[in-house]
Amino acid sequence: MTPFTTLTAVAAPLLIDNVDTDAIIPSREMKSTGRTGLAEGLFAPWRYVEGRVPNPDFVLNQDAYAGAQIIAGGSNFGCGSSREHAVWALAEYGIRAIIAPSFAPIFAANCIRNGLLPMVLPAEVVAQIAGQSVAIDLAAQTLSCGGETHSFAIDAEAKAMLLEGLDAIDLTLKFGAAIDAWTQTDRAARPWIYL
Repeated sequence: MTPFTTLTAVAAPLLIDNVDTDAIIPSREMKSTGRTGLAEGLFAPWRYVEGRVPNPDFVLNQDAYAGAQIIAGGSNFGCGSSREHAVWALAEYGIRAIIAPSFAPIFAANCIRNGLLPMVLPAEVVAQIAGQSVAIDLAAQTLSCGGETHSFAIDAEAKAMLLEGLDAIDLTLKFGAAIDAWTQTDRAARPWIYL
């Protein structure tokens, strides 16, 4: 994965509470089990009017937010099913961060595993930065916008995964030497396990 260190971009305003994974990527848009080919179906119920005719009222179809890398969202973003396809669709489209007052826990974990930053900030701050250019510094855990700087919390392991561009397997492999040492010790203590 691409490491996430800093990002400066406009925060596309999608200030809707309870945006569920079926709105992010409807099941009818999931035509494969892979991580690619999903961006076209991202927000399909809102992004298109008939077939694939772009809805001019939808934020990502507006010139000011074309190619958005950041979404300013509402509370409980990513609720609904645990489908990882929602995060895959966002990532393939080019979204690198979502800023919201809260996230569905499984969705937030899927974001981390796939290189997207789920940033929690108070609703009034999210509303204030929506539509504005923001600068995110993950190492410093800050978001700057319009001369103001806001701090955000993130779990240490999640932060390390994003900064280093690691998925869960890569993170485990960092402990390869310790795993090998434990296995050798266990093999000596319980040889019957390793027939």
